[in-house]
Amino acid sequence: MANKTLTRMDLSEAVFREVGLSRNESADLVESVLKHMSDALVNGEQVKISSFGTFSVRDKAARIGRNPKTGEEVPINPRRVLTFRPSHLMKDRVAAGNKS
Repeated sequence: MANKTLTRMDLSEAVFREVGLSRNESADLVESVLKHMSDALVNGEQVKISSFGTFSVRDKAARIGRNPKTGEEVPINPRRVLTFRPSHLMKDRVAAGNKS
């Protein structure tokens, strides 16, 4: 399996090729979509992309953790974490890709 990373540049290049916008317009479109998604997540909204998955923010409560090396208990502060849940179609596509 190749260790390729899909970047913003790759996305804007794909928009440029597929849609026919200029490279600058394609880059602006990708930036705009990502900004809308991140703004929604910052505001606590879910971002659902059909046939892809759902991004959401989850509030995690404070808890006591343990340093595995020393065994010392350490408080872990409450925080917000980003989660992604893939759709069934995405799970199936990834699973089918693993068989190749």
